[in-house]
Amino acid sequence: MKKSIIILTGLLAMNMARADEGMWTLYNLPQPVYQTMRAEGFQLPYSALYSGENAIKNVVVNFSGYCSGVVVSLNGLVFTNHHCGFEAIRSHSTVEHDYMLNGFYAKSYEEELPNENMFVSFMVSQKDITDEMLARGFYYKTPEEQEMLIDSLTNAYTQEARKQDSTLHVDIDPFYEGNKFYATTYQDFTDLRLVFTVPKSMGKYGGETDNWMWPRQTCDFSVFRIYADPKTNGPAKYSKGNVPYHPKSWAPVSLQGYKEGDFAMTVGYPGSTSRYLSSYGIRERRDAMNAPRAQVRGVKQEVMLKHMRADEAVRIKYDSRYAQSSNYWKNSIGMNKCIDSIGLIDQKCQFEEQIAHWQDSTGYLRGKLDFQKMKKLYDKRFEAGKTMTYFSETFRGTSEFSNRAMRLNYIEVQGPRNKPKKQYVEFKDNSETWDADLDKEVFATLLKNYRDKVSGKYLPAFYKTIDTQFGGDYTAYVDFLYKKSFLMRSGEKIYVNKKSYQKDPGLQYGLDLLEVLAEIRGDMSSTIDEIDEQERYLCDAKIRMEEDKPHYSDANFTMRLSYGQVGGFELGGRPSGYYTTAESIVEKMNHGDTNFEYQAEPVMKELMSAKDFGRYQDKTSGRMQLCFLTNNDITGGNSGSPMFDGRGRLIGLAFDGNWDSLSSDINFDARLARCIGVDIRYVLYLMDKWGHADRLLREINPQ
Repeated sequence: MKKSIIILTGLLAMNMARADEGMWTLYNLPQPVYQTMRAEGFQLPYSALYSGENAIKNVVVNFSGYCSGVVVSLNGLVFTNHHCGFEAIRSHSTVEHDYMLNGFYAKSYEEELPNENMFVSFMVSQKDITDEMLARGFYYKTPEEQEMLIDSLTNAYTQEARKQDSTLHVDIDPFYEGNKFYATTYQDFTDLRLVFTVPKSMGKYGGETDNWMWPRQTCDFSVFRIYADPKTNGPAKYSKGNVPYHPKSWAPVSLQGYKEGDFAMTVGYPGSTSRYLSSYGIRERRDAMNAPRAQVRGVKQEVMLKHMRADEAVRIKYDSRYAQSSNYWKNSIGMNKCIDSIGLIDQKCQFEEQIAHWQDSTGYLRGKLDFQKMKKLYDKRFEAGKTMTYFSETFRGTSEFSNRAMRLNYIEVQGPRNKPKKQYVEFKDNSETWDADLDKEVFATLLKNYRDKVSGKYLPAFYKTIDTQFGGDYTAYVDFLYKKSFLMRSGEKIYVNKKSYQKDPGLQYGLDLLEVLAEIRGDMSSTIDEIDEQERYLCDAKIRMEEDKPHYSDANFTMRLSYGQVGGFELGGRPSGYYTTAESIVEKMNHGDTNFEYQAEPVMKELMSAKDFGRYQDKTSGRMQLCFLTNNDITGGNSGSPMFDGRGRLIGLAFDGNWDSLSSDINFDARLARCIGVDIRYVLYLMDKWGHADRLLREINPQ
């Protein structure tokens, strides 16, 4: 008996020793996970993660709802990725002062640039409220009633939190596919100012050529500062009178580097994973989401890039949108490649057979979890789901005309209520954000593409107009809409009760879109709730079947910790290496004449060709190290996440994953999944030698 226990303990230890997979909540981190972290080199006490003023959670921020960041100074400096600050940098850029092209450094507080609609959010606390949800009968309510209950509890928890601090708010999120619920208290700071950025040539070095690839040399960082109320040191709307925020703690920045096998930890806000997803859900992801998304974006980006390369003003307007589009265009292609290359759907099917056998032997969830029912439900919504992807990628956020047409039914009607003839809508003049020639060509190209790809059942009625009145000429139809519709009249009152309003071709275009959208949603809605329920049962069954192991919940843009080691991987028998050097970026720069994404300013090549990199040079390798690999578990949203060593010191910023593991959102492959980070010494080197940002370096005080 004792021997069996020893063997079982040994097997569990072996399993945990490779537990680099996992996006763990900090407040209830399982002790076995913490013990493995200690065994792998984490040197801080358990309390250093979540509890107390100096806890690591207190220095990590949600960056504007789509990235992560880390506070690195007494005066509220925040490091995040360059691509996370991309839109802020672009919005301040003009042809005369192109910060995207030339970079930016504020040499004083007064020069730091404010940003609309940006914020950082600190997690204050988190707790499990599942028992309360069960006591209120959550699973016996309709979806609408469930939503009402969550809203009611969110408001109640927020009111309670604000009795202690009026700047707090609470979010309630489902975890483990809705089997658990956590309430998280946050504090948001909305006065966030741009302080420093390198030129795009370095912040996005390698462009789409290198995106999701290794080796990398991208110096993917930007620097912002949090501003606060001068009286309370708390959150405040933007004001010239606000002062730099003084946090109670911040991350120490390290010049000590790392070596292969060293402990590494990433803490941030991963956006969404689907590790518990069924084989049927994975098939839907591959064929009804990823494939059409990649197809449409590929068509759209070809048109965008043509116009962007022809005109600098157009490039500035669209840099951010092109980057956002291309990022998940390539991700979708890579994920599908990985799903097929590792046979992931077959693997999931085999695992589901194990669960079905276990379910038969134990009776757990008998009559609830039903794999045949799940398959029928997914099959039923496949065509509508695929069409929804084509619809969203074609008509949402792709052209200014479609944007306005879709918004028209939700835009606020202004004017006196008792005088209908004077009621109107108005579109603000946003001409500085888009280009008419690009917009129209994208619009016409995607109209044709949509028709070529979807069933006639889901074609909006305006396609008949294109055929009968314009002889199938999409460009002519688009020109007609832009010329004749009031939708493109910016800064002009459009009276909604005039006869001309109802006859407007843009209004009709929007109504046709909404009609088809309603039909697609109707065809999907009959299965959504049942599919979600089956997926929840599947997650519950997996955790119960494997109850001797710790389990983490899928990412949902709440703070998570992942850990592992610095190190590379092997692909096709060739070692990847685990860091890149200054020599490697100079070599790529030498090929800038054949690949424009490898071009950089001459000063950058000069800086990266230095014979001596001083204190930024690695003491062990004797080289300037640029980017490095760990096996930390990350996904979208982790961009900008701090990467810590075993002593809690900042050694880098996560900014990408590798092409060979792009299916990691639905399956973590420990052999191949890697997190790519920019070495913090590379960051500091460019701040110092290119930016001459002495005041910031003194403030950060790297050791």
